[in-house]
Order: sequence, then C-alpha cells, then structure tokens
Amino acid sequence: MRTYAKPVAAVTGALLLAAPLTACSAASDEKVVTVYSADGLKGEAGDGWYDKVFADFEKQTGIKVEYVEGGSGEMVQRALREKSNTQADVLVTLPPFIQQAGSKGLLQSYEPKGADHVDGADKSGDGTWTSVVNNYFGFVHNKKELPGAPKTWEELLDAKYKDKLQYSTPGVAGDGTAVLIKAMHDFGGQEPALEYLKKLQANNVGPSSSTSKLAPKVDKGELLVANGDVQMNYAQSKSMPNLGIWFPAKDGGKPTTFALPYAAGLVNEAPHTENGRKLLDFMLSEGAQREVSAIGGGFPAREDVRTTDANALALAKLMDGVEVFEPDWADIDKNLAAYVDAWKSATGS
Repeated sequence: MRTYAKPVAAVTGALLLAAPLTACSAASDEKVVTVYSADGLKGEAGDGWYDKVFADFEKQTGIKVEYVEGGSGEMVQRALREKSNTQADVLVTLPPFIQQAGSKGLLQSYEPKGADHVDGADKSGDGTWTSVVNNYFGFVHNKKELPGAPKTWEELLDAKYKDKLQYSTPGVAGDGTAVLIKAMHDFGGQEPALEYLKKLQANNVGPSSSTSKLAPKVDKGELLVANGDVQMNYAQSKSMPNLGIWFPAKDGGKPTTFALPYAAGLVNEAPHTENGRKLLDFMLSEGAQREVSAIGGGFPAREDVRTTDANALALAKLMDGVEVFEPDWADIDKNLAAYVDAWKSATGS
C-alpha cells in the first residue's frame, strides 16, 4: 500500500489566489520561481511542508518562491488562460488535474533528481509530472458534536446533517472531484453514484472552490462533516482539536479510499525554467522527503525514504483497515468534463 501528504507558510513574496498577482513583476527577477499549487501543503501558521521547503530552498539557492494557491482545477484553468503569457514555473495539483495539465500541453518534460525512486503509478510516463507528496482522499467530522464518525455514505442522508454537510466542487477542487470518483467506485458506477449524490444534495450546504476552507468550519461545529484528504486534514488537526478523519463505506462494505498525491510539473515555456528545475529537484530530495510526515502530515513520494516519526506512525494507524483502490485515471482524464456535467445535472449545481 502506498502512502502520501500536505502543509507550509508563505516565504518571501508568497501569494494567495485572492491577492493581486505580482508574478509578472517577479518574472523580470532571475532569482525567482513562481509556483501555482493546490491548497493543503502550506501551513496556516507558516508551519507547513511548503513553508519549510521553500525557506530552505531560498537559503540554499538565493531563489525566492512566489506562491499562488487555489483549487486544483482552478490552478490549471489559470495556467491555461496565461498560456500565451506564461507566469508560472511550477504547477502542483492533485489528479486528475495534473493529467489534464499534461494533456493540454501545459507541462514540459523534466524528471527531477530522485524521480527514479517514485512508484510508476505516481508519475507520468512522458516525464511531465512527478508526485512530490503522497496522500489519500478522506472525510472529516466534528469529534465534539459527532463523537463517533459516520461509517457509511447512507448515514449522511439523515436529516441531522441538513446544512451541516459540505463538499468542495467537483471539476474545480481536486478533493471535490475525488468525492465523485469515490462515489462512482463505491456505488458501482456513474448512474448509482449520481442517484446517491442527488439525494445527498438535500443536506449539502453548497459549492466550495477550495477544500481547505471546510475543515475550520467542521472544527468550529458550523459543519458536522466535510470532504478533505488525509495529509491536509491531519496537519490541520494539530491546531483544530475537534477535527477527526474518516473514510465512508457503502452500506455493507468496507471503508475505501484512493491515492491522491500532490503531483508537480515544470510549466511549458516557464519564465524561469532552470529555477523551476532546481525547485523540483529540491522538493524531491531525500532531506525534503524525510520532512513530509514530520512537518507536512503526509506521506513521502519516494519509496526509498522510510519515516518513523510520530506522525508517520499515527498516519499508518489511521489507514489500517481501509481498502485502497486505484482509479482509472486515463478514463477520468478523458471523460472528466462529462462526469462533472452529469453531476451538475443530477444535483442541480
């Protein structure tokens, strides 16, 4: 069974999606690298994996990291809009959006040092992307208001979850798309999955472009249940004591999940290609990988890096008894738009 991770505070010039983008001005500075990334690896208090890795990278190379964050689909769409005037050097997203970025010509081939130690399922065959932090899809619940985590999808249809349940938007957020992928697996196909999600809509608060925004609401009790992923939520639980991680099962079945790694690629025609290569090498270095669990609350992407810190042991225990399946990413990449359209139609979203 493969294992995975997410968090970090902004280093010099770090940016959030909502903030004015200064990457254009940064592009004229050769000691800069711009990263477009899915949320989760940057710590709320500057204590995440990105925070530590970016700070160490700048100290070692003198290259500042400009950071732009959003949902996985959001970041790919942004990079697409800028294709004629590329701003990003490195793109980090969850599947299936990293595959989408590759198929749309947004990435150039580059295999970082250490990529030979990454499982073949966690990197592209053409060298356009490589996982840098491994992770799994999951859900969270409020341990104070809901001491026992729900066990099944069907339990979430109960009226007590009305306006107390939310999941991020499929097609926009990587973890939101994962809800649809897992439901299709657990219910045995698109039609029964959409039939269930249509029923669930009665309790759903509504759309959210970013999954990371949901955990604080669960911790405060505004929500009882939300989707997420193991790395991000485990890291968040350090400062959110009411956050518990669980994995839904179909009634009568086992809890399931699937790998949802943070995958990174070098952007095609990047303004700072060489700096982008250096950052990818650094993120996949043995030293940075050893900090994935201890600091990021996730799982190293490199199979030769074995971690035994307290977080690594707790994460292994959390995953015990959970069945891990492997989605057909080629099918999902090809049919994602159709699946999302079908979800919108079924749920009225």
